[in-house]
Amino acid sequence: MTGWEAIRWLHLLAMAFFVGGQLFLAACVVPVVRGDRPRIQAVARRFGWGTLLALAVLLATGSAMASHFGDWSRGTLHVKLALVALIGVLVVVHMRRPGDHWMEGLIFVASLAVVWLGVALAH
Repeated sequence: MTGWEAIRWLHLLAMAFFVGGQLFLAACVVPVVRGDRPRIQAVARRFGWGTLLALAVLLATGSAMASHFGDWSRGTLHVKLALVALIGVLVVVHMRRPGDHWMEGLIFVASLAVVWLGVALAH
């Protein structure tokens, strides 16, 4: 495995944690522990911190790849980065206001759009 393959692997691993975690929470955790607010909050808080770490890895590896592959001038990357910034803000706001459930849906839809744009940028 080359260095750039390892960086792409880390990028994909962080993306899988972020998007896969959202799917798991929505499909499995919330329906099972619905009504047990302390438990849902504990799971969501832990996932929120993991999400911030995943976003940091995504930003570091994505920046490195964009530089290496000369992607900074691509409009697709600009849209992807704008969505990533929006997701970061929404995650932080949602951690402070967990009752605003509409943010969960918006974060998820924006995350899927980022994955789609990432596929478009793939080399």
